[in-house]
Amino acid sequence: MATTDPLAPFQWLNASESQADPLGEIFSVGFFRNLDPSEVMRRVSKHDDSGQESDFEELNDRMVEFLGKTGGGHGGGHVGVFRAGAWSMAIEPVGWWMTDRTALAELSRDCEVLAITRHDYAEPSLEYAIDGTIVTGHRLCYPHIRWGCDPDRLNDYMRELGMKLDMTDDEDDSDSDAWDISYSAVVPRAFALAAKVTGVSFTADMLDQPLLIGPISYRWSPPDHTPD
Repeated sequence: MATTDPLAPFQWLNASESQADPLGEIFSVGFFRNLDPSEVMRRVSKHDDSGQESDFEELNDRMVEFLGKTGGGHGGGHVGVFRAGAWSMAIEPVGWWMTDRTALAELSRDCEVLAITRHDYAEPSLEYAIDGTIVTGHRLCYPHIRWGCDPDRLNDYMRELGMKLDMTDDEDDSDSDAWDISYSAVVPRAFALAAKVTGVSFTADMLDQPLLIGPISYRWSPPDHTPD
């Protein structure tokens, strides 16, 4: 029987460390409107690398090699990009660079980018940028705290997904069952929101297709996984 739960298609992104989970507990995904994968790769690498067609296994191998060289402080160092409708999607395993605001502002020049970071040991976040400007963003756990030039741009979609957009001064849900349920759903909810904005539902089988793989350039700014 078909489910009416809008988060159900994205629960695979919420797997714990002990479960089968191709992306794990730290990763970022960027959705780039009307850019082909080669252009995304050129932007990500600061025009240093045009990418190489390979697969998700090779992306993980490069990530592991990069982690071995750097000790993990700069994330996974690589992305894999593929086309999804009118958008290209960039997968960044064990990384948070995709939601670095300085980098995202540059990545979104003359286009539109929505990026999500899952980071179970820091601050997972969503950022939405158009033509060099951060339009709206929020920490996944605190959708009532938003920033950007138009922080309420996605509010209608967020309400449809049950996100709490307002918090009074005397409210504190940190110890409640409602908070626990909401917290456990933040990653699926973020990707459900991305699907509403982009029309692209991120499914596990997307990782089975060929990817354009290449390195990330960090010349915009040091990676930062703790947004203001």
